[in-house]
Amino acid sequence: TLSLAPGARMDWLPQETILFDGAALSRSLTVDMHSTSRFLMVEPMIFGRTAMGETVQAADLFDRITVKRDGDLLFADRVKLSGNVQKHLNRTAIAGGARAMATLLLAAPDADRHLGTLRSHLPHTAGASLIREGVLFARILASDGHALRQSLIPALTYLNGADLPRTWML
Repeated sequence: TLSLAPGARMDWLPQETILFDGAALSRSLTVDMHSTSRFLMVEPMIFGRTAMGETVQAADLFDRITVKRDGDLLFADRVKLSGNVQKHLNRTAIAGGARAMATLLLAAPDADRHLGTLRSHLPHTAGASLIREGVLFARILASDGHALRQSLIPALTYLNGADLPRTWML
């Protein structure tokens, strides 16, 4: 659980979570923010390491993100995959065969002005929308972790307004 005071800024930029065959992950991120605060987050996830020939045949994933502004629900995202995860990811309506994905969110008073430029930084396997005033959301799909990071670095650098931590460099 994260809390942002009036005028605060938080950048939640963890490195990729790698799910392996047989993994079981249930996690929840809850953010309580003030209307004048700024929250940038990314949650990248890789389903097996392609360079190692790994495929996630059996796993359980339940990922929850909830953001509240001044006590009101602003954003909620739930991802649940169970069983043969790669079979699910191969479905066109889910991931079209992608082996990596990221959730990107900017909740800020000026989020609306970033949509066009953010879209210009994203690959054709991503989508970005203003889902409500002050909330910019994107989902990015990629063939593997390297391709995902190549997509995320320019988008995050733009939204962050500065270079990313060294751990994010390719």
